[in-house]
Amino acid sequence: MNDQAKQYQQLIAKCWADEDFKQRLLADPAGTLAAEGMAVPEGVTLRVMENTAQAVTLVIPARSTELTDEVLEGSVGGSVSLWPPLIHAVGG
Repeated sequence: MNDQAKQYQQLIAKCWADEDFKQRLLADPAGTLAAEGMAVPEGVTLRVMENTAQAVTLVIPARSTELTDEVLEGSVGGSVSLWPPLIHAVGG
């Protein structure tokens, strides 16, 4: 698992464990991530939504201009995350 996937999992776990944090993330994604040491690149809009029993969000990733071996392997029965590189650690 790559660092980005680990960051994403940690973020979700924190949302599940801390309702106040989740509400801050929903209200101010970029500011909340910055406070966690992650930054959203300039010019990128980040929307955070929560799935519920009555509402599920389907996200269609941007179409890739280049298919990597990892993506191709995932398309033939495997599972691969297409989480785009939007969140970067501050200073790293």
